[in-house]
Amino acid sequence: MYGCTPDNIPPEILSSHEPLILKKLVSHWPLVKLTESSVKSSVDYLKQFYHGQPIGAFTAEPEINGRYFYRHGLSQLNFCKQYNQLDTLLDELLAQLSEQLNDKKVPGIYVGSANVDQLLPGFRVENDLSALSKFKPLMSIWLSNQSRIAAHHDVPNNIACCIAGKRRFTLFPPEQLENLYIGPLDNTPAGQAVSLVDFHQPDWVIYPRFKTALQHAQIAELETGDALFLPSMWWHHVESLSPYNILVNYWWQTTSSHMGAPIDAMMHALLNIKNLPIEQKEAWFEMFKFYVFNNDSAALSHIPKEQLGVLNPMDDKSSRQIRSMLLNKLNK
Repeated sequence: MYGCTPDNIPPEILSSHEPLILKKLVSHWPLVKLTESSVKSSVDYLKQFYHGQPIGAFTAEPEINGRYFYRHGLSQLNFCKQYNQLDTLLDELLAQLSEQLNDKKVPGIYVGSANVDQLLPGFRVENDLSALSKFKPLMSIWLSNQSRIAAHHDVPNNIACCIAGKRRFTLFPPEQLENLYIGPLDNTPAGQAVSLVDFHQPDWVIYPRFKTALQHAQIAELETGDALFLPSMWWHHVESLSPYNILVNYWWQTTSSHMGAPIDAMMHALLNIKNLPIEQKEAWFEMFKFYVFNNDSAALSHIPKEQLGVLNPMDDKSSRQIRSMLLNKLNK
């Protein structure tokens, strides 16, 4: 989709329930122009905003071929997590370029989801999407050589901007959950539960339903300067295809600030409902459908409004009351 600019992204795009490629959205950012000129210019530009804050980074042996993932058995990871200096990592990426020209395999370097305002203060003065300012989004930067990040989802809406290199997103709607073979919820490579399928070499014996997922897949390939609008909860497998890659993304939510994380509610349900007898689980399934997932405003019309209590539309005061009640129960 053409015609969007950093200060003008139509509302119908930001409310879309489908992913959309926004061609050349950030092509006029200074960092994008410098990157197109030379990688060294890009590195030097980033360094001028960096003031030495340590940054979390993944490093890996060349043998993983950029796939940051579990080792066999899922009990260990195939990469190391450590804090480093951004300028050091940028210099390493720059030095690797000549080695890769000689077909030499190089160690993996990956920096994910670093807060731009903390890491690079002043960067967004000239490199920003002012069209999103009303949402007060979290702006993050990602840097790496070639990498493959397993399919996962995020709760916030997302605009991902390709600043350097090329990216390929393989996208699946939320309902493809069961066909993606998602791994553990609490033992994850980087916070979010991920698909266990190797998208480059699927094991069809272990993951036969992945064929169904692929029938619903969408592919978004981004050139430098392009962006992708990714709606909440869409599964995305992300490949950085170039020796030097930068992505800047914006996460935001349109829900009220008093709302907590839905995953916490699911964890509570796993604790209290998952292992109930099947007939009780079926009964609670109906309860959740009626009280939580029912969008019919008339469903509770039989109760006087002043007596709805926790069934009233949630606000800051009532959310604090429920949170306090839950904390008291959890601490018993």
